[in-house]
Amino acid sequence: MRLENKVAVVTGAASGMGKEIAITYAREGAKVVVSDINIDAANLTVEEIASNGGEAIAVKANVAKEEDIQNLIDTAVNTYGTLDILVNNAGIMDNFVPAGDMEDELWEKVFAINTTSVMRSTRKALTIFLEKESGVIINIASAGGIQGARAGAAYTASKHAVVGFTKNTGYMYANNGIRCNAIAPGGVETNISATLTNVNHFGMGRIQPGLAVNPRVGKPEEIANIALFLASDESSFVNGTVIAGDAGWTAF
Repeated sequence: MRLENKVAVVTGAASGMGKEIAITYAREGAKVVVSDINIDAANLTVEEIASNGGEAIAVKANVAKEEDIQNLIDTAVNTYGTLDILVNNAGIMDNFVPAGDMEDELWEKVFAINTTSVMRSTRKALTIFLEKESGVIINIASAGGIQGARAGAAYTASKHAVVGFTKNTGYMYANNGIRCNAIAPGGVETNISATLTNVNHFGMGRIQPGLAVNPRVGKPEEIANIALFLASDESSFVNGTVIAGDAGWTAF
């Protein structure tokens, strides 16, 4: 029970990596706030946790909205008394659109969900973490936040921003008992591909050669295991860094 008596918020926790992180945290003793824009699916995650003896609640949140983030963190504290772990997992793809074809609407949408939400939820959580002088923030970045050709321009830039934000936050609050790290998954079996609506053929074509050197596709539980390590005291000396979970894809 590595997370016994801890309270965790996980965004995008109705499916994929977020769901597995929520289930893993609950299994390790945490009380989990399962957040997602799809509340019905979030409730299914809560039911699965409860059926295995865990404790969780579901909160509907569109992370692109400041008021939803405020409500999410407030609900966690009002329900469980505090917050110990924040996992910023919610994210969308960008149809592999390169800079020359980028439209403002797509750019702003991707950044709102992938990057601005991470800042806002972190900002909110820090009001709690600073007071108690402890807390863990885990941001789900991407192989696209390390390399330049794993997605389109907006997704790549948004995840690079998450990496920089993670390093800055980890360093800034290192003396306050707060750690902030990121996970950079490679290809993982999730439904994020459902956010692809009109794939840019030029952009996708340029990325195809890199897909060929991907050793394998990962499973959501493999990313959840990294998130468990980062949330636990076992990673007490790990801060302000990025752990790639990609079977070596970005090593090429």
